[in-house]
Amino acid sequence: VAGARSNVEAGLKQHLERLDEIFATRTEYLQALRFLQLMVNNIIRELTALPDISKTKIDLAAFADQTAFIEYYRWLTYLLLLILDLVICLVMCLGIAKHSQCLLITIIGVVVLSLILSWASLGTGTATAVGTSDFCVSPNKFIVNQTKDFLTADVAHYYLFCSPNLQNPFQQSLTVCQRSLTTMQIQIQGLLQFSLPIFPMAQRDLLGIQRLLNSTEFNVHQLTALLDCRGIHKDYLDALMGVCYDGVEGLLYLSLFSLLAACALSAMLCVIFRLWTLMGSREKEYNDIDEEDPFNPQARRLSFNPRRSNTHSFCSYMSSLGSQTSLHPPPQSSSNSTIQPPEYM
Repeated sequence: VAGARSNVEAGLKQHLERLDEIFATRTEYLQALRFLQLMVNNIIRELTALPDISKTKIDLAAFADQTAFIEYYRWLTYLLLLILDLVICLVMCLGIAKHSQCLLITIIGVVVLSLILSWASLGTGTATAVGTSDFCVSPNKFIVNQTKDFLTADVAHYYLFCSPNLQNPFQQSLTVCQRSLTTMQIQIQGLLQFSLPIFPMAQRDLLGIQRLLNSTEFNVHQLTALLDCRGIHKDYLDALMGVCYDGVEGLLYLSLFSLLAACALSAMLCVIFRLWTLMGSREKEYNDIDEEDPFNPQARRLSFNPRRSNTHSFCSYMSSLGSQTSLHPPPQSSSNSTIQPPEYM
C-alpha cells in the first residue's frame, strides 16, 4: 500500500505537471491529462480508504524466539527437578542402609524444598493450561474483541472464518484501483502514439508514467494476493491447532508430572518420619537394658569373670551360713572337748 501510494502521489503528479506545461497549446491532450489526474485521485482515495493495519503488526518471529527461549529453560528446570528427585531417592536409601540420622535430616530438608518446587510447577502449569483452554474455547471472539479499536468487524470475520459466502472487504477498492490503472495505461499508450510526433520532449515523462503505472499495477496485484483470506486463514488454523491441542496437551502432561512428583515426595516424607520414629524407639530400648538381667546376653558374658563370680558366691555362702547359725545354733556336746572343723575348710 505504501509503495503504490508513493508512486501515485509523488511520481505521477510530477510527470503530469510537466506534461501539462508541454501540452499547454493542445486542448485535447490537456483533457487527457485531466482524465489521468482524475484516475490518480481515484487510486489515492481507494488506497487511503484501506484500513490502517499498522497497529496490528506483531513480530511473530520475535514472539516465537521468546517462546523457544522460555521453553528451553522450562525444559531444563523440569529435568533438574527430576534429577533432584532421583538423587533424593538414592540418598534416602543410603541413609536407611546406614541408619544415619544426619542423612535423614538432610533428606527431610531437601524433600520439603523439592515438594515446594513441585507444587509451584503444578500451579504454574495448571494456570497456564486453564488460561490457554479459556482462549481456545472461543478464539475468534477473543481476537475480534482485541482488534475492534483499529479493525472493523467485517475484516476480522473475513480472515477468521474465510467462508465463500463472505465477500472480501477490500475487493471494491482493489477493483477500482485496477480499473483506474488499466484506463491510465490505455491513455498513455494513446498519448505516446499521437503526441510524440508533435511534442517529442514529452517522451521522457510519458515513459516515466508508464513505468510507474507498471510498478503500481504490480503492487496492486501483489496486494490482492496478500489480502486474500485463504493463506492467512490456513496459518491461523495451524497456529490454533498447535496452541490448543499440542500446547494444552503438553501442559497437562507437565501438570501430571508435577502432581505425581509431589505425591511421591509426600509419601517419601511420611516414610522418612516413620523410619525416624523407629530408629528413635530402638535406641531408647537399647539404652533401657538392665545389665544385671540374667537373660541379657551381655550379662551372661560378664558372668564368666572368675574373680567377680567367686567373690559373689563366697559372700552369698557366708551370708547364708550366718543366717543359718543365727536361726539354728548348733547344740553344745559335753562329751566332745574339741570342735570339729567345718567340712568346707
